[in-house]
Amino acid sequence: MKVVNQNVQIDGIDKKILRALMADARTPILEIARGVGVSGAAIHQRLRKLEKSGLLAGSKFVINPRILGFTTMAFVGIYLDKAANNPDAVKQLKRIPEVLECHYTTGDWSILIKVLCKDNEHLMH
Repeated sequence: MKVVNQNVQIDGIDKKILRALMADARTPILEIARGVGVSGAAIHQRLRKLEKSGLLAGSKFVINPRILGFTTMAFVGIYLDKAANNPDAVKQLKRIPEVLECHYTTGDWSILIKVLCKDNEHLMH
């Protein structure tokens, strides 16, 4: 990994490490090392450098919403006459438990939200 003009440049080994972690962030370092063909210490050192550079930040678990009964995901466009004059709109939308994400956008809609619902009937309410 090199830093040039404040941009991180990664090599083939870094790419293999990142691919393995994107597939499963809990992959053991030694398993990654075997797959890449370098030592576990080399993987560990490269991971620390990638974290220090800011390219890697944390890891997370992915929740399966279907297990909780949420089977419908939708994107909903919201039109506001003057979105810039409605700064509280996003704050209010984020209070709705079904809203996962809320983004200002350009085009036909002022705001695009991502919602997760139990079913289509739940979505329509």
